[in-house]
Amino acid sequence: MDLDLKKISAPIENELNQFKVHFREAIRSKVALVDLVSKYILRQKGKKIRPILVLLSAKLCGEINPRTYTAATLVEMLHTATLIHDDVVDDAKTRRGLASINAVWKNKIAVLMGDFMLSRGLLLALENDECGFLKITSRAVKRMSEGELLQIQKNRKFEVTEDTYFRIISDKTASLITACCELGAASTSKDKNEIQLLSDFGENIGVAFQLRDDLLDYIGKKKIMGKSSGTDLKEKKFTLPLIHSLNNSSKKEAKEIMHLVKNGSYSKSRAIVLDFIKAHNGIEYTVERTSEYCQTAKSKINGFSSSDTKETMIKFVDFISERVS
Repeated sequence: MDLDLKKISAPIENELNQFKVHFREAIRSKVALVDLVSKYILRQKGKKIRPILVLLSAKLCGEINPRTYTAATLVEMLHTATLIHDDVVDDAKTRRGLASINAVWKNKIAVLMGDFMLSRGLLLALENDECGFLKITSRAVKRMSEGELLQIQKNRKFEVTEDTYFRIISDKTASLITACCELGAASTSKDKNEIQLLSDFGENIGVAFQLRDDLLDYIGKKKIMGKSSGTDLKEKKFTLPLIHSLNNSSKKEAKEIMHLVKNGSYSKSRAIVLDFIKAHNGIEYTVERTSEYCQTAKSKINGFSSSDTKETMIKFVDFISERVS
């Protein structure tokens, strides 16, 4: 199966183009510097996974309408705000193949632009009397912040368990993807059961997305990923391949690897840690868990009538589980 995202999203190509118009209009500003940076953000072409999910979820439950575009624009604004702030925190120099905003305009302007995107998204919901949308997205942003802070807290103490890891990725990554699917459904349906099914669908593919991301950090190739693999290890982040391997090795071996992760030189430790993960089935286990979440996601939309949209969403789940970048 050809799992190219552009081909998968072809059935909503017109709607996606319409969303881009809405997004571009929504981030315009009369302040020249804000408008300049906003135009630069538009040049950083991402996969648009979140707007795609809003549109697909909406179409699965009904007919895409102006409320759907408001929801998709709101989500993309909040997502963009978090990326801008993340780049400042991580001192990242690039984003989506271009120099990051903080690299071009320095941290102060980057932080303020993230604030602008966040507030503009909230205002968009209020201007369209979409308090329900605001509640869904605010809940997601709260979870994202808590997930990030929990990860920092646990990584500092080197005590991330598998349960804690899943809680972190559920809050940090899956929360916004959950919101996308819930918003899309809520924009075209009043059926609470349908909306909940789409919310559950989003939660499961959100977790699967992060699992795949964490796996690619160990096995991805720089040429494919567009970035160096091994970032998590360099930043001493404990993700599932490593957590599972530590839990399934002898105490002595686990202690040695933990010491290496804490204190070792990255260039020396990377190959040793990767061999350790491979030896203790960390890769295979992460692939298995990713597949489980993808199958659960598919089960959430089984009850919907057969349609091109439903087929597209099933292909999208397969894309999540097999993507290489």
